[in-house]
Amino acid sequence: MKRILFALAMVSLFLSTCGENIPNEVLAKDYWARSGMKDGNSAAYMLIQNGTDQDDELVGVSSNAAQAVELHLSRMKADGTMEMAQQQSITIPAGKAVELKSGSYHVMLIGLTRDLKSGDEISLTLKFKNSADLTLTIPVKDAEGMDGGGMEEGQMP
Repeated sequence: MKRILFALAMVSLFLSTCGENIPNEVLAKDYWARSGMKDGNSAAYMLIQNGTDQDDELVGVSSNAAQAVELHLSRMKADGTMEMAQQQSITIPAGKAVELKSGSYHVMLIGLTRDLKSGDEISLTLKFKNSADLTLTIPVKDAEGMDGGGMEEGQMP
């Protein structure tokens, strides 16, 4: 009888490890921030995954690397020009992921408190409506085609 119970327990354990393992939490991965000069602006990008069964919202971000941190959306207007608008929140649907990337949703770092050079790291704390705050250590990288100079006026993050 003990052998049968042990065998059933092992089969249950094996079956529980099969299939996709989606954590039952909100998490971020593939995160990074653009390099930039002190007092200038930068942006941070990442993939935010919602492994819970309810929609959540990213409602704010904080960092000591900038005087202000805002959620933004860059998008193409009907006339073909890009515009960037501050967002109060970004919805992360249940069981889905939202990518914060250049030309879309992103974290705007306004008034950098120091130079951000490739290889540096900064701390960001993501604040959610339903989930616990998530503090990340974000690597700083030079963005492709920007020659390591960070964001210049007129460029869309």
